[in-house]
Amino acid sequence: MSRILIIGAGGVGRVVTYKCAQNPEVFSHIMLASRTLSKCDEIAADVKRDTGHQHIVTAQVDAENVPQLVQLIKGFQPELVLHVALPYQDLTIMDACLEAGVHYLDTANYEPKDEAKFEYSWQWAYQDRFKEAGLTAVLGCGFDPGVTSIFTARAAKHYFDEIHYLDIVDCNAGDHGKAFATNFNPEINIREITQKGRFYENGQWVETEPHEISLDLTYPNIGPRRSYLIYHEELESLVKNYPTIKRARFWMTFGEEYLTHLRVIQNIGMARIDTVSYKGVDIVPLEFLKAVLPDPGELGENYTGETSIGCRVRGIKDGQEKTYYIWNNCSHEAAYKETGAQGVSYTTGVPAMLGAMMVLTGKWSGAGVYNVEEFDPDPFLERLGQYGLPWQEKVGLDLEL
Repeated sequence: MSRILIIGAGGVGRVVTYKCAQNPEVFSHIMLASRTLSKCDEIAADVKRDTGHQHIVTAQVDAENVPQLVQLIKGFQPELVLHVALPYQDLTIMDACLEAGVHYLDTANYEPKDEAKFEYSWQWAYQDRFKEAGLTAVLGCGFDPGVTSIFTARAAKHYFDEIHYLDIVDCNAGDHGKAFATNFNPEINIREITQKGRFYENGQWVETEPHEISLDLTYPNIGPRRSYLIYHEELESLVKNYPTIKRARFWMTFGEEYLTHLRVIQNIGMARIDTVSYKGVDIVPLEFLKAVLPDPGELGENYTGETSIGCRVRGIKDGQEKTYYIWNNCSHEAAYKETGAQGVSYTTGVPAMLGAMMVLTGKWSGAGVYNVEEFDPDPFLERLGQYGLPWQEKVGLDLEL
């Protein structure tokens, strides 16, 4: 039985709180904290009603304020802080965990506010500090990054002597009925998908223009969807931890209407992340846009369809070339029925809870900073389906890539 502090009360925070409350034998006491206390209170009330878990408390905290965070952590005394707020806040929360002496887990790597740049160097730099403190920091334990990295670890452990080619494929075939909306924080989402594409090949990174490369891929139970090559953070850690990889890419589906809206947003300057003056007030256009777009946490009620995310792997086993595909499909309707959140939040929140469970039960351990593929994938994947995200795998098939 452990105490856990969850920071972030968006759609993912809602799912994580539900999932922790469904497992009181591990998460005996839960605190949900964010900048907006009313969001925490609403989620806590729903979770208590639906799960019967009564040891849930809430708090207001500025996740960019280390002294505030330390005071909150020391007051509640959790064994682990599960961070599902904004990636800008990774480092301040890591600092607070070190000062307060607790484990840390997040779902997305750090990025600075003033630059749309995604890399693990800032967090990997904490390795010695966490190791000396005897604490575990788990990076990127959502779905992608997260489960996709654990899928890759399973491939490496059970099916390949060498992984040569890795393609992570992410399809959202759902329909939320909105003209334009993002499936997670609009500010983070738009920054991510408007940057230049990037993939790893033959020991170096190759840069492309945004959405320059695309092809049709067939997704289980969905069919063919136009998929675009973008950069995603888990590629960086996977090519580091699996040095036999010759090429690693990430593909994501976008509809034509979505891309049209995105181009307009960029063309009129609303995707800018620098400050502009409006009537004497300094504003960041993308932050303003976030305020007027639909809240991703409120998309679930009318969301139909499903997601399909997985890894397509080609490599060598016993001297022979082998192909392998492992994936999960997640229903938006089922996710909303269980937690009141749509499937994209669900596929991030469930692995975050399960990763915390792995640390708190000793299945994943070690002092230092770790990406999830560095841990044993088996105990995690043995439970992933049980907690709502069943996965499938096939060997010896046409990968289309």
